[in-house]
Amino acid sequence: MAVARLIESPVRSVGAFFVICQQTATGVFKRPFQWREFYEQGWFLVRVALFPTLMVAMPFTVLVIFTLNILLVEFGAADLSGAGAGLGAVTQVGPLVTVLIVAGAGATAICADLGSRTVREEIDAMRVLGIDPIVRLVVPRVLASTLVAVLLNGLVISIALIGGFFFSVYAQNVTPGAYVSSLTLVTGLPEVIISEIKAGLFGMVAALVASHMGLKVKGGAKGVGNAVNETVVYAFLALFAVNVVVTAIGVKATLG
Repeated sequence: MAVARLIESPVRSVGAFFVICQQTATGVFKRPFQWREFYEQGWFLVRVALFPTLMVAMPFTVLVIFTLNILLVEFGAADLSGAGAGLGAVTQVGPLVTVLIVAGAGATAICADLGSRTVREEIDAMRVLGIDPIVRLVVPRVLASTLVAVLLNGLVISIALIGGFFFSVYAQNVTPGAYVSSLTLVTGLPEVIISEIKAGLFGMVAALVASHMGLKVKGGAKGVGNAVNETVVYAFLALFAVNVVVTAIGVKATLG
């Protein structure tokens, strides 16, 4: 019995999460759509995530490009530094930085907002008034997070390619022409599309996890804090799982 009770709570929580996913999927098609909430949440997430994105992207880019260039020099293929930078930026740097920022900044902000509304009983008041909180609050946040994640991924890729150029040319003496000409050697439109799909899924899953945790908060302000901490952990686990699955599918699709 003790084991059954120990397993019951996580199973119920996972079930409730999938219920919110299903309600959100159906709520997207319900009208009227909350455009104002969508714009406000999109701008809010941009303000929350933009500066951390810049601060994480630059050193991460330098680390990846530096390591790749050293490896290429060892093999006598320094002229292919652009190909390595393009592959690293599009397939790894962009998605991984997006994971860190979306889970660490965006998802926690969404959870804190919805959790505060829950403990103030605003969510219950909305239900009493006949307003569906999923359609009114969750759907705009999920769509805004998806869009912002896609845009952040594009920003990180741009920063990585430009930063890789300056670092390779001025710090590791790579020829500018060789760097630029080899950028598209192994990385093309399919890889960029897969990278953006990853980012969109990251934003969507992180917002769903945050919404689920925020709407089931109990215990006042302490409960909100605990929910935010749990959101970071669960979002990271979910996003890295999504990254592995989508990467495997993408490699199979592009190479097959």
